[in-house]
Amino acid sequence: MPYIDTPSNPIHRLWRQVAGWQPDRHSLWRRCAVAVVITLAAAGLRLALAPAESGGRFITLSLAVALSALYGGFQAGMLSTLLGMVLVNFFPVSPSGSLAFQGLREAIWLNLWHFITQLVVVGAIALKQRQNRLWREANETVKRGIRQLEDTFEHSATGMAHSRLDGSWIRVNQTYCDLVGYTRQEMETMSFRDFTHPDDLGLDLELLARTLSGEVDHYSIEKRYVHKRGHTVWVHLTLSLVHTPAGEPDYLIAVVQDVSDRKAIEVALRDSEQLLRQAQHMARLAPWQADMATGRYTTVSQAPEFLDMPSTDYGAEDLMAIIHPEDRPLVQRQWPLAVKGKLPYNVEYRVLIGGQERWHTVQAEFERDAQGRAVRALGVTQDVTERKHTELEIQRLNASLEQRIRQRTQALRGAYDELESYSYAVAHDLRSPLRIINGFAQALQEDHPALDATGRTHLQRIMAASKKMGELIDGLLKLSQYTRGEVQRVPVHLSGIATRQLEELAASDPGRRVTWTVEPDLEVLADPALIEAVMQNLLHNAWKYTAEVPDAHIRVFTEDAHGQRHYCVNDNGAGFDMARATKLFQPFQRLHQPHEFSGLGIGLATARRIVQRHGGTMRAEGVPGQGATFCFTLPDGVE
Repeated sequence: MPYIDTPSNPIHRLWRQVAGWQPDRHSLWRRCAVAVVITLAAAGLRLALAPAESGGRFITLSLAVALSALYGGFQAGMLSTLLGMVLVNFFPVSPSGSLAFQGLREAIWLNLWHFITQLVVVGAIALKQRQNRLWREANETVKRGIRQLEDTFEHSATGMAHSRLDGSWIRVNQTYCDLVGYTRQEMETMSFRDFTHPDDLGLDLELLARTLSGEVDHYSIEKRYVHKRGHTVWVHLTLSLVHTPAGEPDYLIAVVQDVSDRKAIEVALRDSEQLLRQAQHMARLAPWQADMATGRYTTVSQAPEFLDMPSTDYGAEDLMAIIHPEDRPLVQRQWPLAVKGKLPYNVEYRVLIGGQERWHTVQAEFERDAQGRAVRALGVTQDVTERKHTELEIQRLNASLEQRIRQRTQALRGAYDELESYSYAVAHDLRSPLRIINGFAQALQEDHPALDATGRTHLQRIMAASKKMGELIDGLLKLSQYTRGEVQRVPVHLSGIATRQLEELAASDPGRRVTWTVEPDLEVLADPALIEAVMQNLLHNAWKYTAEVPDAHIRVFTEDAHGQRHYCVNDNGAGFDMARATKLFQPFQRLHQPHEFSGLGIGLATARRIVQRHGGTMRAEGVPGQGATFCFTLPDGVE
């Protein structure tokens, strides 16, 4: 039965172990010790098998040298050789230590021949072991290189594949499979044609044909794949042709990189640039830059028509040529100062384009070197002709409107003054008839004591009505007085005014028990007499409408609301219904019956008009039976 060289054959395994033995894995002293033991054992075996005088003294020791060299390498083999020679020459015969050979010449010749023979054997064994070691190292290097290539192929971040010339796959890495969404098993039944986008397949096949014909040895293109799920994947494909040693086409190497994100960015960038161009066109903007060393200007995009420049590159003299002669000194003065960094460059001037006058607004910033010198200007020019025409028209309309407003205001002022004068005159002239009516009524009452009860009642009603009408006339005069004249604004201590008026009210009505609190250090900018009247009306109302409350309390304070300081007077008196609050500030309008609380209904109207004359506002809040709060604002108030 013939010998079969398989890894499971014991002889083969033994031979591989012997061939793969590496003496340098063990220390030198251990290898030498093993060589000594093998040599002594071989010498003992030689003496046990045959007498010392018989021939073939070195045969057994030659085997020991070979074994020592195989185990311990060149040094152990030579040690075994020398030790064996000593044992053969001096110890086989008695007495020990005497030369075992009869003649010196024979001893030298036999020992020299044995030494040379063993040197060749040991050297051959050592050389073979070195060759085996080098072969083994080379084999490990090759295996490691193959493994690294396999890892590079399988774990590459880019898709890699080897394919036959007809497009079928030899091998495909996982990245390539993930790129198109198919498994390895599915890919084995497909070719690149199956998932290449139809619009890109023609170019790919054309380049592949040129490669196979030898016109080119590789090509790179950007193409689209159709993913298994249906969406498009942009890739950068590099295809190389590998030849056989005979120069014939062998197989193809494809390297594919996913560039979908880059493509998306490019599309977004193109869209952004298109939008920017449209925005610049709609806003009539022209970005530009200028090289300060050459004095050349370059528009960033295509020169818009409103610049009327022959190209995107032009010089300072071309720009000055279109600037209106009256505005050139302004540009010639502002530009050098801006270049030196003494002021920002933001200039508006006229240009003459096609015989028409247009307006441009130009802004620029400068890039400077380490010494602060301007090396480049970045700016933008905007055509603002329509805006300037609009501004000029607005100015014309404003001038006309201001004139009409002045005329209308003057007319209104005249009518208002006439109405105020008329109201004052009517109110003043009514006083005399009222005095006469009231005087004759009193005279009739005094001169005719015999009048019956009905007559006396009529006279009393006449006198009461004339008195009421007199009070109404006084209210009208007071209201007219407070709405006329110039408002003088000076610092006024509001806390002091409130405290003094409350003390006066307490002194005039000593039977009342009223407590009050006034926030200290309240100051306002107002007309002293007018603000005195405001506080008098508000505090008088608070005093009046708390008459029916056992524990009456009045409070003067401030609060912040909607970013403004409000000055408030609060009481816990009769209050009012907020549904009827619109009547509070109307002259002669009252929310309570005359028999409940006296008054004409002129106080709050007067207070509100005074506050409005100061440019402020007044508001009121109340709940029936729980009191009321009146607050007003004064612009430029001082805390």
